[in-house]
Amino acid sequence: MTVRNLDALFKPKSIALIGASQKERSVGAVLGHNLFRAGFPGPILPVHPKNPSVEGVLAYADIDALPIVPDLAVIATPPATVPGLIRRLGERGCRGAVVITAGFGEGADADGMVLRQAMLDAARPHLLRIVGPNCLGILVPGSGVNASFAHVPALPGDIACVTQSGAVATALLDWATARGIGFSHVVSLGDSADVDFGDMMDYLALDPGTKSVLLYIEGVTHARKFMSAARALSRLKPVVVIKAGRHQAAAAAAASHTGAMAGSDAVYDAAFRRAGSCASPTWATSSPPSKPSRASPR
Repeated sequence: MTVRNLDALFKPKSIALIGASQKERSVGAVLGHNLFRAGFPGPILPVHPKNPSVEGVLAYADIDALPIVPDLAVIATPPATVPGLIRRLGERGCRGAVVITAGFGEGADADGMVLRQAMLDAARPHLLRIVGPNCLGILVPGSGVNASFAHVPALPGDIACVTQSGAVATALLDWATARGIGFSHVVSLGDSADVDFGDMMDYLALDPGTKSVLLYIEGVTHARKFMSAARALSRLKPVVVIKAGRHQAAAAAAASHTGAMAGSDAVYDAAFRRAGSCASPTWATSSPPSKPSRASPR
């Protein structure tokens, strides 16, 4: 599906938080804290069946009660509820969702795989794009979007980071923030049920605010799409790929964590060489290197 409706995810004009919470340290509470403090200029609409407000903002009992159609919905509710929520959001006209929730087939769980397919089937008729499930979320500092439960925000800059690992994303944010390095996007793909590396590379290739791209890969699901997007992106911008699962223990960890199959490291090396140039265990494209992006002055 490539870049269709990805602007709803990364340049939304309104955001709904489904699963908003006032419970201290819960995922819903952290998401609300981050969303309301990121400088987003549009309306943020918390959804909770009982709480009258979240972060001091009026909350709505369900999706049907929302006064406007959100461009982006951030979902942190139990997995069994997600397909129905996606269907109703799509029916109302929402075109982007970040599904934080896990439980969609990680570790080859059969019941989770059924839920995963039901979620995709609910989204498809409406062309609603999904980041996740089982992800940290997304951060787009230039748009004031912090739809994540990361414990530190991203500084604005021109490096895009796309990763399957939320832990890697948070570690990178810690490291970069301490050094004043900023990002155009930080995207945690999680299980990559819909939006995957190929989609993100196609999108970032055309994004004027992104000057270079960092990918942290545990496994590739659509190899042909990945190769096409990687070759196109590498001719426009510097790309660095870090591939996990080089050794057996790391591959097992990747499979248990996102359900990604790490595959043969030699195969990935060959693929990366074809798209650019390879320096195992990381890959840098043949584009000229750029200086690290510094955060914009505050």
